[in-house]
Amino acid sequence: MSRLTASDRLRRILAMVPWIVERDGPTVDEICQRFDVTRPQLLEDLEVLFMVGIYPYTPDELIDVRIEDDRVWIDLADFFRRPLRLSHAQGLALVAAGSSLLAVQGADESGPLARGLAKLAAALGVNPDDVVEVHLGPAETRTLALLTEAALAGHRVEIDYYGYGRDERSRRIIEPHRVYADSGQWYVAAYCLRAEGDRVFRLDRISEARRLEERFEVVAEPLQLGVFRPEEKDPRVELDLEPGARWVIEQYPCESVVELGGGRIRVTLAVSARPWLERLLLRLGRDANLVSCTGDQALLGARREAAQRILDRYENRYAEPA
Repeated sequence: MSRLTASDRLRRILAMVPWIVERDGPTVDEICQRFDVTRPQLLEDLEVLFMVGIYPYTPDELIDVRIEDDRVWIDLADFFRRPLRLSHAQGLALVAAGSSLLAVQGADESGPLARGLAKLAAALGVNPDDVVEVHLGPAETRTLALLTEAALAGHRVEIDYYGYGRDERSRRIIEPHRVYADSGQWYVAAYCLRAEGDRVFRLDRISEARRLEERFEVVAEPLQLGVFRPEEKDPRVELDLEPGARWVIEQYPCESVVELGGGRIRVTLAVSARPWLERLLLRLGRDANLVSCTGDQALLGARREAAQRILDRYENRYAEPA
């Protein structure tokens, strides 16, 4: 079997989930035969799936995978049961992405995924076979228009923003200089009065935006665009990555990459906030080893302490009453 890319492997895992869930405990051999994978590959995929969830990563927000007597059960997290509120564009993107999963070997063309996509496509009035995905992020139309107009006219804007890296909400006053799309998301490059420096904000993390009467001088040359620009004061960490974690150098700005042999690499990353590093290390699992850090030695315990918090939540949630 040819070596899969990370994207191909993800598509295979996503195609497996509805098939396994609907059959309520298929055997490992049945799954391997259906999706043309070896037993070690399947167990590795299921181990990745076990880590899928949303913040705060408590058991009810994680997908649960059980393997007993050589049979597999998948229990979906609570957020799968919540009703979705999709815009037309989001619905089209979901149909396109879901249709691509049906092309994966082993995907059930008459299973729950196919039936769900057919219902969604019917509601949107489209043919799933004719959908082409052009996705520029789920930014609200009002926010997008407000920031674009403010950037042109030179008006300051107050925003309520969720900082993913620091895992916190804050109200900020910004001077927007340019709104642009990058890698499927909308961003605004702006001067932030709170940070006293240039920043880039993702529009889908802005829950509220209000144009202020205060003005600023529109610059002739826009700020340097990008998603993350490390500062000299930011701590740095060195990670040794196994071959399966090489995707890190494609998704995050690495300041150095050293080949260690056998597909393993050592990378140096700037850390803007501890919660970001914790999430990355938990996601990487055994494929990453934190070798050293400079600027904040407390980061050496980031993975262990984050894992302990998750374990504590799990034990508190499921502890038997006294």
